[in-house]
Amino acid sequence: QVQLVESGGGLVQAGDSLTLSCAASGRTSSVYTMGWFRQAPGKGREFVTATYWSGSRTDYADSVEGRFTISRDNAKNTVSLKMNSLKPDDTAVYFCAAGRSLATIRRPSGVQYWGQGTQVTVSS
Repeated sequence: QVQLVESGGGLVQAGDSLTLSCAASGRTSSVYTMGWFRQAPGKGREFVTATYWSGSRTDYADSVEGRFTISRDNAKNTVSLKMNSLKPDDTAVYFCAAGRSLATIRRPSGVQYWGQGTQVTVSS
């Protein structure tokens, strides 16, 4: 089992920046990719970004490309999401996710482990 705990959500204004963090514990060697999803009210869970622990490849959703950056600290088993130029449309609960590959983790059904989620609210 792998446990994921997010932190760093909050209320910000449009144009602001915010950084989310995800701490992984347990059998972290069983997962090769870490990423983030988000879910806005009344909508499905949406892929945001993911990366291999090795850093060999990173993927971003088109809606966040150039504004969001995922980074990892292998020594601390943490993954961070730096969000710049935030928009009201970025308002959602953000979930940390862990899986085996970038190809599978892009879909909610391919995620092996989920965090509990952290709320991000962007006011206009």
